[in-house]
Amino acid sequence: MFHRSERLFLRPAWIEDAPAVAAGIGEEAIVRNLARAPWPYSLQNAVEFLSMPQTDALPRFLLTLPGDDGSEVVGMCGLHFDEDDEPELGYWIARKWWGQGYATEAARAVIGVAKAHGIARIRAGHFVDNPASGKVLRNAGFVPTGEIARRFSVARGCEVPSIEFELDASEGRPPCELKRAA
Repeated sequence: MFHRSERLFLRPAWIEDAPAVAAGIGEEAIVRNLARAPWPYSLQNAVEFLSMPQTDALPRFLLTLPGDDGSEVVGMCGLHFDEDDEPELGYWIARKWWGQGYATEAARAVIGVAKAHGIARIRAGHFVDNPASGKVLRNAGFVPTGEIARRFSVARGCEVPSIEFELDASEGRPPCELKRAA
């Protein structure tokens, strides 16, 4: 599946992209904010990640710039099942592209794809020491649930407090509004 946002081209990531993915994600400042990525992050880690099966309903996109040959990776964004089998948004952006709104743009694009596939509720979270990710989630339409979970970070080798968010993609309204109206 392919998708085009205002400034990004979202496409499937292939095994051939492993060197570019490893180069894009391969900084401790990026990996430490992800739950499942190890540190140091190797080419073999990228190959293993890109070899994981995915479905159209839970896409995982490589983010590139339109017209680019695809060799430079802006980041990745996609959906996966969390430990409760709920769709969860995950993303990372290469340091070169931080602060330019690409994470929010990619998250909104993935939310649109999820909505087209009938996914009504999406969860997300960010480690408490990564407030920039909270800003991304809010700008993409997520609202905090009020829950702080403890998520294991493979890169850090320990549990880290995570602020939990959710989004109701079926109505385009935050879940809190839906709960109050019921």
